[in-house]
Amino acid sequence: MSEAIKSPAALQELLNNNRRWADSMVARDPEFFKRLAQQASPEYLWIGCSDSRVPANELLGLAPGDVFVHRNIANVVVHSDLNCLSVLQFAIDVLKVKHVMIVGHYGCKGVHAALTGGRVGLADNWLRHVQDVAQKHERYLGDVLETNKRSERLCELNVVEQVVNVCQTTIVQDAWDRGQELSVHGWVYGLKDGHLHDLEMTVSGPTDLSARVRNRLAHYEPIA
Repeated sequence: MSEAIKSPAALQELLNNNRRWADSMVARDPEFFKRLAQQASPEYLWIGCSDSRVPANELLGLAPGDVFVHRNIANVVVHSDLNCLSVLQFAIDVLKVKHVMIVGHYGCKGVHAALTGGRVGLADNWLRHVQDVAQKHERYLGDVLETNKRSERLCELNVVEQVVNVCQTTIVQDAWDRGQELSVHGWVYGLKDGHLHDLEMTVSGPTDLSARVRNRLAHYEPIA
């Protein structure tokens, strides 16, 4: 390769890392890439934040091919977002995943910006959706005085609302109508301990949603 077109040193190191990773995978399982190339049949769809500290496969202890992933700023599901809806439709209708996990994380910069009114640029328009969540659930945020704690609370409330949004898509509704096995879950990841926390928002059919939301919001009722 000509010196003029070689990758910069930092990027070349990434390519070298890739070769070492691929070699290590083959050493552990010689047939791994052959199987991976033939078919991907994950049971899980992860809808999470784009934050580089929250890598889906690693957090779940799963290999490539085991989880289908969609990520955006603050793990938001908007009914007009064709990118997200296309992923959701492909995962449910084609891959036949059985579980959709909406995964937020504590310390989310997008959620914090939405809460505090911080400006980040073009993404401010996207984070308007999280501000809407904050306004909708102001009663559950107003009694939390410390900003970081309030931000953590909003991270959880945002996951609750995104579970609702996923469940209300025609994609999920149609899957349930035809009897397809499908559950939607709401989790939050802790950057400080590496643990995934279940918000007990599992919805496995259209009649489950209201009760799950009601039970979750009861956790946040201000103490009289």
